[in-house]
Amino acid sequence: MKPIESIEKEHIAHLFFSKKEVLPDPDLQKLRLSKLFRSQTLGNLLQTKVYLTFEAADGNIYQTHTTVWAVGNDYISLKGGLTIPVSSILEVD
Repeated sequence: MKPIESIEKEHIAHLFFSKKEVLPDPDLQKLRLSKLFRSQTLGNLLQTKVYLTFEAADGNIYQTHTTVWAVGNDYISLKGGLTIPVSSILEVD
């Protein structure tokens, strides 16, 4: 696995994302979605931040500490109108 780079939430807008799924296992995809919905609840009710680890189109892996405001079928929304494709997210802590 490539090293994980820390990135500020504001710099995510400068990244490009692929449409490929980074988690090939359907069970891991379900777990990721469950964690994303939990992080949305924590973010909206308690303003709790989570660590999101995701892969950009260039294959680099990044991690940011942020609040998840909304989870959709294809994208999550972060504060400031930033979005990340669900299929690019490797882990939610």
